Amino acid sequence: MSEAITIEDVAGGVRLIRWNRPAKKNALTGTMYEAATAALADADANSEEIGAVVFAGLPGAFTAGNDLADFFAGEAERDSFQDMPALRFIRQLARTRTPLVAAVDGLAIGVGTTLTLHCDLVYVGPQARFRMPFVELGVVPEAAASHLLPRRIGLARASALLLLGEPFDGAAAVALGLANAELPSAALEEHALAQGARLAALPRKALQASRALMRGEQGLVEAAIEAEAQAFEAGLRDPETQARLARFLSGKA
Repeated sequence: MSEAITIEDVAGGVRLIRWNRPAKKNALTGTMYEAATAALADADANSEEIGAVVFAGLPGAFTAGNDLADFFAGEAERDSFQDMPALRFIRQLARTRTPLVAAVDGLAIGVGTTLTLHCDLVYVGPQARFRMPFVELGVVPEAAASHLLPRRIGLARASALLLLGEPFDGAAAVALGLANAELPSAALEEHALAQGARLAALPRKALQASRALMRGEQGLVEAAIEAEAQAFEAGLRDPETQARLARFLSGKA
């Protein structure tokens, strides 16, 4: 396990996955994705012991999204985008049966926002700042956001967030129905862990079955992830997008 991510099983049958890379505002590397993917799969495999998973970051940063330098270095080493750690994490996130909770305070950019769409409970702090700047970078949304977000908040509001990349804070996330409650920063993580423990205390089979019924057709979500992945890869291959990303990485965007 990388020092940039910590995975801890805490009281009450809860697994805590913490993005822990403060120097880079918790930007996610391939190694971090791989550790998180394994932790989610293991939670499902050990459902008798692990009843909920909580995602958390650090004060001021949930996660700034992909570490783009690491992402493109990893892409160059692989024959196919389809085998990237980020995509494997997204696939696992969507198929995980264990209930998921997020405690978001600070930056939640890109996947920092879209992963919360797969969480059953989302709690935010006063510093939470969400943004999905995929289109302006020349790519498309991921993690089935193009499918899930319009169904959660309507096409017009989803268009503003996904096409224009408009930022929104924690209070707006609550108002949109994308988060359950806003809490003081000092109480946020403790509350998320307590809610995770409440979930873990419920009958496992009934909880997982209810969760699946509420979410609806799993195949539609997985199909959206794969369609997005193909379009994302096509965007990465576009020379205009490559130039745009190069400027972004150089700080000239």
